[in-house]
Amino acid sequence: MQLIEVTDKKTAQAFLQVNVLVNKNDPHYIRPLDKDINDVFDKGKNKHFRFGEVIRWILKDEAGELVGRIAAYANKKYKSKGDEQPTGGIGFFDCVNDQEAADLLFNTAKNWLQERGYEAMDGPINFGERDRWWGLLVEGFEQPLYCMNYNQSYYQQLFENYGFQVFFNQFCFSRKLEGRLPERFFKGHEKVAEDKKFSARKIEKNKLDKYAQDFVTVYNGAFAGHGGNKQMDLKVAKKIFQSMKPVMDTDIVWFAYYGDVPVGIYINLPELNQIFKHLNGKFNLWAKLKFLWLKSRGVCTKFTGIIFGVTPEHQGKGVDYFLIVEAANHIQYKTKYINTELQWQGDFNPKIVNITRNLEFEQTRKLITYRYLFDRSKEFKRHPIFH
Repeated sequence: MQLIEVTDKKTAQAFLQVNVLVNKNDPHYIRPLDKDINDVFDKGKNKHFRFGEVIRWILKDEAGELVGRIAAYANKKYKSKGDEQPTGGIGFFDCVNDQEAADLLFNTAKNWLQERGYEAMDGPINFGERDRWWGLLVEGFEQPLYCMNYNQSYYQQLFENYGFQVFFNQFCFSRKLEGRLPERFFKGHEKVAEDKKFSARKIEKNKLDKYAQDFVTVYNGAFAGHGGNKQMDLKVAKKIFQSMKPVMDTDIVWFAYYGDVPVGIYINLPELNQIFKHLNGKFNLWAKLKFLWLKSRGVCTKFTGIIFGVTPEHQGKGVDYFLIVEAANHIQYKTKYINTELQWQGDFNPKIVNITRNLEFEQTRKLITYRYLFDRSKEFKRHPIFH
């Protein structure tokens, strides 16, 4: 077998092609946009290059056919709570069902990381945020969400036979929008609605800077300091909202207020893979025109839950139910959407997982973030539980 480092356009294109070849006969597979993958490895577009470096390889068999790929990340900022050793990462792993080939890819990444002082590797993960390309799919082999890893079922054995262990599980949940919400939602909504200072409203695209500020207020109150989340800077939030603008549907992005003070957020986006599955990984001019046409035709009947939260001083009062009912009364009866799926939730955060289950969401997928300790005699510890 021949291992080749990705160093030019030709090998970068081959890196993309491996994913297509391995999954080509799978009816649920959706080819990711080439642009989304390439941007991860673009120093001009990925801020994480300020803290680390990346390398990629492709693998060919004796006949010169592509049979695998892997990327390795050395990121000084990457650290999970409780880590006792510097940990690198691997991602964008694809391989035919051949343990020898997989081991060669894993060993190559391990050796590269060891040379840089790392003592463990997590994977498959992203050289970036956790909302993209994170985890190995082990349950729920159906059409993937946008920027979610999709792989063949035998990958689990390739990882575990090599010696990777489960660092944490990731769950996705889905819910159909038809039918009435559970009665407790309406009781909670009624209780909050008695105070006329509470209100809920859709986002307005011509006031994105204002809503970015409101988002920061809720996010920093509800999430910063918990589960490794950092304070959100207003400048960053404005960039996020501007990047969302071309695909944002104002019908599914909601805010709750107490007077003029933002107290809750319910951020969703159309499930873009319902469109991108028709573009074969491309996003050139023709693909963009096709995207706009399909979007206008109402192809997206599912939306993805990005984030939901309530500020601490209003938690436990029913504001979550209030916000959901206000949004549902609009989404259920005035839009084309028929179901929603949440981005993954880690088993290290049982509180949020239990809340989701209590909201009568059904688990649809399970992914795993694995860890491999280079010192095989060292005690393995799972991701600590958040309390």
